[in-house]
Amino acid sequence: MGGDDDVVRVILVGAGIRGDIYGHWIAEHPERARVVAVADPDPERRADAVLRHPGAVAAADWRELITRPKVADVAIITTQDAQHVAPAVAFAEAGYDILLEKPIAPTEEECRRVVEAVRHNKVVFGVCHVLRYAPYTQVLRDMVASGRIGEIVSVDHLEPVGFAHYAHSYVRGNWRRADQSAPMLLAKSCHDLDWLRFMVGRPVRSISSFGGLKLFRPENKPAGAADRCTDCTLQQTCAYSAVRIYNDHLAAGDLHWPLRVLTPRPDAESVAEALRSGPYGRCVWACDNDVVDHQVVALEFEGGATATFTMTAFTTSRPRQTHLFGTLGEIYCDGTRIRVTDFRTRRTETLDVEVPVSPDDPLLSGHVGGDAGLMDAFIRAVATRDTGWIGASADEALAAHHLVFAAEQSRREGRTVSID
Repeated sequence: MGGDDDVVRVILVGAGIRGDIYGHWIAEHPERARVVAVADPDPERRADAVLRHPGAVAAADWRELITRPKVADVAIITTQDAQHVAPAVAFAEAGYDILLEKPIAPTEEECRRVVEAVRHNKVVFGVCHVLRYAPYTQVLRDMVASGRIGEIVSVDHLEPVGFAHYAHSYVRGNWRRADQSAPMLLAKSCHDLDWLRFMVGRPVRSISSFGGLKLFRPENKPAGAADRCTDCTLQQTCAYSAVRIYNDHLAAGDLHWPLRVLTPRPDAESVAEALRSGPYGRCVWACDNDVVDHQVVALEFEGGATATFTMTAFTTSRPRQTHLFGTLGEIYCDGTRIRVTDFRTRRTETLDVEVPVSPDDPLLSGHVGGDAGLMDAFIRAVATRDTGWIGASADEALAAHHLVFAAEQSRREGRTVSID
């Protein structure tokens, strides 16, 4: 630990949306953590981060910081997926504890390289599998562990990505191409497979997957549609119109995600210019995207329990929904409400799970409280040197990523894949 007050000192490697969210938590807890340096190639994002964290050193490249004497305890790495490995390995070798945005890396070989680096250097390591830290997760896990519904036989888990979110991130945005970031299942849903593995509490023995890119293909472009939404005569009726999607956020006063992806300081003028000239104004049928817009994964666990996971773009935006089926009862939850039925008593109980929300910073309620829960747990782990606070060890995170790679192998090859 460093600093006069034993406050955990943090370097933010990446000042985009995820880095900004974790930085918000730190700014709200100055007695526990402090950002001392920020690295990001975008000068406006660097400047905004320094405004939020006065006194922080700003650098355009994280390599400028790694060459200096050790200035912090922790590096929080939230660069793009394909840019995770180099800083993670370098900061581990320099003795920094690391919180790494998911996924660890786009390939299994790179994931193993990162995990070996943190093992070898014995640093505290966490992956941002935020679902593990959501309040409802612990309530569910305690119910299952207590035998409330007997033994889990099957689970049905849905990630309703949301049509506008999918168009923003996976058609127009940074995660639209697997060769530039990662497959959809890895980029968006690796923590869902980790969560299922955690909830069932048993290793996965086999996995199969199906999915593809159904809608967002050039041949599905409507007649008369323009290549850019600002020029399109269909924008008032098109569900995926960038003009409608982003102007809705402006009208609601929601100036963080996704508008800060378009422009660091969003207002009507800067958003309009981004839609006229930037990638987020493109027609969803005139982009270079290739990641799937729907996918199903089937898992068989040791002991015979099964689970299905569905990721789909074609929903409204809402929390994940899960149905757990046990020998003595069933549980349904949507992130904030849990309904449990006991077959023995024929009674159903509904529990409302409180999601902590800061009145000054609603960002921290992200992932139904998982974002704040993650930061609280990781900073505690660093401060106490007790890695028990971290929901998933490096080995568990690696095992979850292995499931994703096996599922993608199954989807591509059309076969069930056994898990060692």
